[in-house]
Amino acid sequence: MDLLNTLVDKGLRRELPSREEALAVLATSDDELLDVVAAAGKVRRQWFGRRVKLNYLVNLKSGLCPEDCSYCSQRLGSTAGILKYSWLKPDEASQAAAAGVAGGAKRVCLVASGRGPTDRDVDRVGKTIEAIKEQNEGVEVCACLGLLSDGQAERLRAAGADAYNHNLNTSEGTYEEITTTHTYQDRVDTVQKAHAAGLSACSGLIAGMGESDEDLVDVVYALRELDSDSVPVNFLIPFEGTPLAKEWNLTPQRCLRILAMVRFVCPDVEVRIAGGREVHLRSMQPLALNIANSIFLGDYLTSEGQAGKADLDMIADAGFEVEGAGTTTLPKHRADALAEAAAGATGGCGSTASAGGGCGSHAEAGGGCGSHAQAGGGCGPCGGHAPAAETAPEAGPESGTAADGVPGARTDLVAVRRRGAGTELAPNA
Repeated sequence: MDLLNTLVDKGLRRELPSREEALAVLATSDDELLDVVAAAGKVRRQWFGRRVKLNYLVNLKSGLCPEDCSYCSQRLGSTAGILKYSWLKPDEASQAAAAGVAGGAKRVCLVASGRGPTDRDVDRVGKTIEAIKEQNEGVEVCACLGLLSDGQAERLRAAGADAYNHNLNTSEGTYEEITTTHTYQDRVDTVQKAHAAGLSACSGLIAGMGESDEDLVDVVYALRELDSDSVPVNFLIPFEGTPLAKEWNLTPQRCLRILAMVRFVCPDVEVRIAGGREVHLRSMQPLALNIANSIFLGDYLTSEGQAGKADLDMIADAGFEVEGAGTTTLPKHRADALAEAAAGATGGCGSTASAGGGCGSHAEAGGGCGSHAQAGGGCGPCGGHAPAAETAPEAGPESGTAADGVPGARTDLVAVRRRGAGTELAPNA
């Protein structure tokens, strides 16, 4: 296809595709799907080889959030049967993080529900970061605490944080349809504060909330403009007890097209498959590794993922390798730009190009993009999985059809997290 050849050429040059080209990827047919994956795979291998970065979530504070994000099991008014607990102590969080690191994770994502941290919360998280880094040499730490106030990003960085996650989730034009207690611009401001403080910016999206192709392209272009280093792509798992409980809109093929579009628009950033991969990609997860270079290991915030060993076996069986702790994830031009920004330089990822802009664009043709998020606005999946079997609607396991006739609803694959940090059960890592 001429379209795919053009997109590969642009991706290898870090050049921004046109909106029409991005939309065309989402409109390709199932007959063309393997060609789309192969083309995106060429771009992925150019910048990241066959490495897969593993990330591990630690939910520092679960549930009881005052925000009304429609997709989130922790939202105000949610009746989802999730775990609810207040702040973990630093040693508890460090112990949980160690399980992920032992499984091969090189980044630990510390997430807390809520609108945003108080200064006391920032101090608390700072002590947790110090404890994790003291016990796990070389590990990266990403904080995801909600909307930041002035000076808080700088304090997190001083405490040892490497990155900050705050997802845009959906397009600016449709944002108020999913959340009313804060604005799209509030989220943009927080990502910009993290970037300005020298933290690696992590921001992503949630697909499957009823958005249009145009909305998906809008949010991915916005992520590129924000110059995020990593872009988490979350696939909504409709939680019973939330407003989006009946939104089963995704197929494995649709998920692969979305991931490919993100890779073409953001060629040289960490594209992470986040919440919902087990439920929506199902047996096609290994194929998605040809597009994305990063996943979460084990469980999410309020939902269970597949076992960590299954993740490791999947990576090896698909012919990929786990990225080692001593390997720099980002391509050299982006890593150098991030180091420059962290040292106090201005200009984000070092973008000095005359055309394209965006992530890491200091060549003549454009840049990348990036971030990691999930159905929940957190540092990856907020656990966008349906509640436990006794409260989930019945599904037809063989046909993948829900009791109400919506195709693709596989609630038989979904479970609320009952283990790991905040519980008495060992984590799934």
